[in-house]
Amino acid sequence: MIALVSAPTNLGLRPPQTGAVPGTHKAPEALREAGLHERLARTGARDAGVVLPGRYVDDDATRGPGHVRNERAIVAHSRLLADRLDAVWDAGDAPLVIGGDCSLLVGAGLALSRRGRVGLVHVDGHTDFRHPGNSDECASVAGEDLAAAVGLHWDAIADVDGYRPYFSPDRTAHVGHRDDDEGAEEARRLLGLVVSSADALAEPPARLAQRVQAVVGRGYWLQVDVDVLDPEVMPAVDSPDPGGFPVDGLVALLDRLAPAALGASVTVFDPDLDPEGLYARTVAEVIVRGLGRLGTALGRPA
Repeated sequence: MIALVSAPTNLGLRPPQTGAVPGTHKAPEALREAGLHERLARTGARDAGVVLPGRYVDDDATRGPGHVRNERAIVAHSRLLADRLDAVWDAGDAPLVIGGDCSLLVGAGLALSRRGRVGLVHVDGHTDFRHPGNSDECASVAGEDLAAAVGLHWDAIADVDGYRPYFSPDRTAHVGHRDDDEGAEEARRLLGLVVSSADALAEPPARLAQRVQAVVGRGYWLQVDVDVLDPEVMPAVDSPDPGGFPVDGLVALLDRLAPAALGASVTVFDPDLDPEGLYARTVAEVIVRGLGRLGTALGRPA
């Protein structure tokens, strides 16, 4: 059974302007309003509650070197989310985490590494591979989450409670970045599989899913950032870039990946950029059609 976990965090994003806060924390309720929870409930899914984050602070003027923005709050939220995921798995269900920004991958990774590492499938319009070893501009975990997940970040983010790396690089697959992504070359050298959006769209979804699963193994975490969609169909994200997936193409890939996943997270939809609720319905459609069979090919989680 799918267990819906709301994780309304915006802690890993840069402020849209000085003194303002990103709108991703509104996404879980916007998606509820768009009918997501009701539609999944008809298939047997349950609501597993909300993991609330700390207050977002624009700390650019006070944050010291070697720290990301909202660092303490991200770590605290990661631990809370990890505990909630543990409870969902203990109940025999598959967690579907509705974010929020993709800093929540730290919490998912922490939960899984406590149980023994599994593979990671990272479906995102960016590699999110910025880290202190390749950039002097590290600050926002939502643009650095994949690097942190495989251990390439400051200890406070990449080694929470001594669990670095949350996912082994050779069992990590990334799909969906654009051809001009700055982290793609390094990611290709270090990760088990890296596929651009252009290459993914040129390949049948079934074959691409097979290639991904050959790298990550059976039972993995599936992280989906909705900016992998083309901005023509999904402009309500902080960094829309042309050349992304159409809705049906993403659904086709996710529907093949979801059954063998231990859980999934969906991130970076910003309702502040969707005042009429049109794109919330698009995200809900992707989740219901693409992730509705989450975990069905697996037995009771360990």
